Amino acid sequence: MSSQESGREKETIELDEARLQGQAEIWRYMFSFADSMALKSAVELRIADIIHSHGSAITLSQIASCINGGLTSPDITTLARIMRLLVRRKIFTVHHPSDGGDPLYDLTHSSRWLLHDSEQTLAPMVLMENHPWLIAPWHCFSQCVKESGIAFKKAHGREIWDLASGNPEFNKLFNDGLACTSKVVTSAILSGYKQGLSSIESLVDVGGGIGGLISEIVKIYPHIKGVNFDLPHVVSAAPAYNGISHVGGDMFHAIPNANAVIMKVEWKKILEEGGFSRYKIIDIPALPSIIEAYPDDQ
Repeated sequence: MSSQESGREKETIELDEARLQGQAEIWRYMFSFADSMALKSAVELRIADIIHSHGSAITLSQIASCINGGLTSPDITTLARIMRLLVRRKIFTVHHPSDGGDPLYDLTHSSRWLLHDSEQTLAPMVLMENHPWLIAPWHCFSQCVKESGIAFKKAHGREIWDLASGNPEFNKLFNDGLACTSKVVTSAILSGYKQGLSSIESLVDVGGGIGGLISEIVKIYPHIKGVNFDLPHVVSAAPAYNGISHVGGDMFHAIPNANAVIMKVEWKKILEEGGFSRYKIIDIPALPSIIEAYPDDQ
């Protein structure tokens, strides 16, 4: 075989391998939804909580015996499939004893974020983001490209806020999901913005949900007069916090006056329309940021 023929054969082999790898990638993305569904199942079954309560690694049958308080007989085969996938994704670990005993499952740094009773947990957010009503808009993306518009509204015929206001169960799920993310970012705000918070007398959390974030700030800085601002149906479900006033309204119409404003979704246009011409955005290691803003009359 000539060197030229050998070179062409090598190119053909490399092309075939690349095409096969490309196909594998499509298959991987096609079934990536399974990761989210397995994660949701683990949260619903409280698997991380069961292992944590046991205090050490635990067998599959022990996990099954604690599901639903031991009142039902779970399908071990299905549970094993869920755990196999989540171990593969490094959500849980599995240890195979050398004596041939049953495999032992344990928590990882990732699955500790699924503990329901932890001060910082993402379990409510996992349930919220994987709710059928929040998954449905993803099926409308191509329609949005063709016709423009908001995916959620195309899927449900109304905005998410309107849907939540008319469904108490979904409203609670939505509020709990946002509240848990607020707790996650609170520590970053408190550690990264100490000087600013010390000098602030009043603070408004715009879109603050049920007030989890601002209540934690005011707890550490009790001199701050806190206002939790969100839609009326949201703040109606907010618990009472010391130093916090819950105000219902629409941020696109008006924002309560304060020395500083926290916004979960911040755009220059919204700030300017709300009467804040001077502002400073402080990035924190999470989705939201903190915005220090000053009304035009100051």
